[in-house]
Amino acid sequence: MKTIAEPRKDVLRHPLSLAGAALATVCGVLVVVLFVASLLGFEGSPYLGLVAYVALPSVLVLGLVLIPLGMALERRRRARLAATGGTEPPLPIIDFNRPGTRVLGLGFLALTTVNVLILAGASYRAVEVMDSPAFCASCHSVMDPEAAAHRRSPHARVRCVECHIGSGASWFVKSKLSGSWQLVSVTLGLYPRPIPTPVKNLRPARDTCEQCHWPTKFVGDRLKVLTRHSEDAESTPLKTVLLLHVGGAQGTHAKGIHWHVDPGVRIRYLADPKREKIGSVELTSPDGTNRTYAMKGDAVTSGPWREMDCVDCHNRPTHIYRTPEDEVDEAIEAGRISRSLPFVRREAVKALRVDYPSAEAARAGLRAQLTEFYAKGNPALTAEQRNALDQAAKELGDIWARNVWPEMKITWGSYPTFLGHAESTGCFRCHDGEHAAKDGRTISNDCDLCHQVLAQEEKAPEILKQLAP
Repeated sequence: MKTIAEPRKDVLRHPLSLAGAALATVCGVLVVVLFVASLLGFEGSPYLGLVAYVALPSVLVLGLVLIPLGMALERRRRARLAATGGTEPPLPIIDFNRPGTRVLGLGFLALTTVNVLILAGASYRAVEVMDSPAFCASCHSVMDPEAAAHRRSPHARVRCVECHIGSGASWFVKSKLSGSWQLVSVTLGLYPRPIPTPVKNLRPARDTCEQCHWPTKFVGDRLKVLTRHSEDAESTPLKTVLLLHVGGAQGTHAKGIHWHVDPGVRIRYLADPKREKIGSVELTSPDGTNRTYAMKGDAVTSGPWREMDCVDCHNRPTHIYRTPEDEVDEAIEAGRISRSLPFVRREAVKALRVDYPSAEAARAGLRAQLTEFYAKGNPALTAEQRNALDQAAKELGDIWARNVWPEMKITWGSYPTFLGHAESTGCFRCHDGEHAAKDGRTISNDCDLCHQVLAQEEKAPEILKQLAP
């Protein structure tokens, strides 16, 4: 009878086992090196995280699977050889009384322990990487607009997953299953341009938004000062002062804007897919009274009913795309665009409204338009005005690049906000006086319901003098 090879020879004899051992060893070492590097502060790109904590561990597992597979194939080959002599080799005898076997057994146990620790650490880091904003924004042109808007939003320091997924294993699994199809869409270019809103099957706001913003936290009124600049030569700043009735739960009942999300109030509505036109609104009051308000005339009459929550008004809480007017007014107020340039507000907005094929073309075109206007109006610009012109052109280029993305077909107004009623119908989707119940009651469109106007586009509002004499 032929002698049986040592277990170590089974590993080394078959090419598949040899390849598996090599893959597992190399990938294990690389994962450890990259993990140590990350602990020492090395970040790299989002793709490095994918390689270190997703790709390499996957290959490591493949290598570990190939080792016993190669051993099995080797045994089969040896069995066939033994068959020619009429003898089948017995199963390997593992004798721990032999020093060599003990060394191999302990080595196998140690390497297995190391591999398990590596996989556990890599899996943990893989989850961290996949939950990071950098990973979410790593789909290049698809997510570049959303990533740029996120970086300058009120939630810039909040991770994407905290709003889009939230806590709990079930939503984590749902997000990864959804992400698998999104990966296919990005790879094959199947995604729509622009990305449609609202996001379907988004987790309810009570599970995400209200982890930080709960209705009873917002109580009372808040003063808000808005600054707009006129289109005269001086781009004169005009102030609008509003007293917002934020409201919320106060005592046994709620009032003001956040009355809509009081725990005792339940509102459902029927709307078109973009939620821009609302047909019917069903209100259930804290006392159990139920009333339905229907839009007069042409209205949405079919589709799923949706229960109202935060994002029905705050539909752009993070990924905010602004209008040219708002962007220019803010830049002038912050001093990034100088009012020393005559009619700068008017000309800046006009220049931003022009269509450009790319960000590079926009920067060149915006500079050319401003230069042409001021060269005609005042050929002998002072050095100070030339510097102001250069700064204004750069700022307009940055504004355009943050809000307009030709490759994704995102332009001014592609993603309006429903907060208020300046850029879109917003509040007036329901509060238009046209939604009526059977008893004749209508949803109020009284301006003082949500805010009180203390001053409207005034140069020097008296209320501000009283507040800050």
